[in-house]
Amino acid sequence: MKKIKVFILSISIAAAATLSLGFADNYFEISKNLDIFSSLYKELNTYYVDDTKPGELMKTAIDNMLNSLDPYTNYIPESNIEDYRFMTTGQYGGIGALIHKDSNYIVISEPYEGFPAQEVGIMAGDVILEIDGKSVNNRNTEEVSELLKGQAGTAVKIKLKRPGTEQPLIKMVNRKNIKIKDVPYYGMIDEKVGYIKLVSFTQTATSEFTDAFKDLKNQGMEKLVFDLRGNGGGLLIEAVNIVNTLIPKGKTVVETKGKRKEWDATYRTTNEPLDTEIPIVILVNGGSASASEIVSGAIQDYDRGVIIGKQTFGKGLVQQTRPLSYNAQLKVTVAKYYIPSGRCIQKVDYSNKNLDGRAEIIPDSMIHSFKTLVSKRQVFDGKGIKPDISTEPLKMSKISATLLRNQLIFDYATQFRLKHNSIAAANSFKLSDEEYDVFKNYLKDKNYNYQTESERLLKQLEETAKKEKYYEGVENEYAALEAKIITDKEDDLDKFNKEIKQLLENEIVSRYYYQNGRVAQSLSEDPDVLKAIEVIKSDQYKDIISGNL
Repeated sequence: MKKIKVFILSISIAAAATLSLGFADNYFEISKNLDIFSSLYKELNTYYVDDTKPGELMKTAIDNMLNSLDPYTNYIPESNIEDYRFMTTGQYGGIGALIHKDSNYIVISEPYEGFPAQEVGIMAGDVILEIDGKSVNNRNTEEVSELLKGQAGTAVKIKLKRPGTEQPLIKMVNRKNIKIKDVPYYGMIDEKVGYIKLVSFTQTATSEFTDAFKDLKNQGMEKLVFDLRGNGGGLLIEAVNIVNTLIPKGKTVVETKGKRKEWDATYRTTNEPLDTEIPIVILVNGGSASASEIVSGAIQDYDRGVIIGKQTFGKGLVQQTRPLSYNAQLKVTVAKYYIPSGRCIQKVDYSNKNLDGRAEIIPDSMIHSFKTLVSKRQVFDGKGIKPDISTEPLKMSKISATLLRNQLIFDYATQFRLKHNSIAAANSFKLSDEEYDVFKNYLKDKNYNYQTESERLLKQLEETAKKEKYYEGVENEYAALEAKIITDKEDDLDKFNKEIKQLLENEIVSRYYYQNGRVAQSLSEDPDVLKAIEVIKSDQYKDIISGNL
């Protein structure tokens, strides 16, 4: 026994020595490379041929170093702290409006309902000329946004040009704390099916979701469509709390595991839920990430609801902020998260990079299967949350994409609003055939050229035929085919009129009913929502969560 004790002690000493040596080696490497970087930085600033900007050089070095790890580990200088706070709180000081660039001008895309810009009469389509006497011509949207932002209670003077008017408008706007709603819209789709749209997971996400849920229940909701499409995530604890409203107390929602034990944690439901029985369909797509994947994944793992849509983004990494000198912050990936079935849905392996230095997507051979906790359905890790029912991605026609890109849908909606003081309710507004003809007439002197796939392939065929000496003798046939395609292209406004009408209706509705109106108007034409209603009202819903399909 004594010999065994001596043997164990010798192993322990050897292990400790090895760890100490490893730590010493690691410390030496850090110290050595910091010294190299410091001396290089000094020599560069001293001897480089042109004047350098030390702050910019350092930020470039830091950004590139962190980018070599993953896209979510970021350096946040003091000057960008407000942007970071906006990401976590959804709040900033400003006028409350979206802007975009059109040619050399910055245009109001949409004022937020109930906030300063809308309250003083600023409208979508207004062109910003000056801010506090400073011209914004040739400035980018980020620069103009910074001029519009400021401490709540301060005033900003904005000079605008409104289409259809001769004289510029002067608006004095008192900035306020602008809080973007996590739930921009909720309502009853029909007498029994409710709908909640959640766009972010800031500090108010759970309270807004809870209020919406309770209100819908009071209106008679018996089934819920919960829309997480395009929701890129936010605070992990808000995801946990929202899951808590739908599953029993004491259940594991997510676990985090990191290199340091302090980041190993289990998050469980701690409160009594709002409802554990109501049928739920969650809508997701490729823009649903992080906290959205925790919610949809936990609901799927507990067989609590059906997931419909497209494969989610696949972000299974957790970030925390660490304070740095001079009020800067480091947002650093500290752990991976694992949803109740035990799976991590991280899609990209940032620790494994190819010869070009790019991180690799986890290959199919490395994907593992898991089981849901009630029905024992098969689910998989890696590559995000796979929906129980996948829907086809919407394919927009070339003409619709071109009209949007050239701001012609937007500009026509601006003119429409100036000519019509009111329209029907958001969920019932329709553009008549006569009004659509007015739009087609509006486009007659506008430039919206585009190349269809047929034109591209025809041009490629011509070039290949000429190269291989087959073009001579078929010029007439080629010209006839080209003319036919161009003729068809001219008819695209009629061929795709339903699609273009929907885009017009949505943009026009936003001029009267803002973001709420956009969502309400789109529901009746949204294929994912229509599929959700179909499933949640059928036996297919029960078959899926019970594992019979």
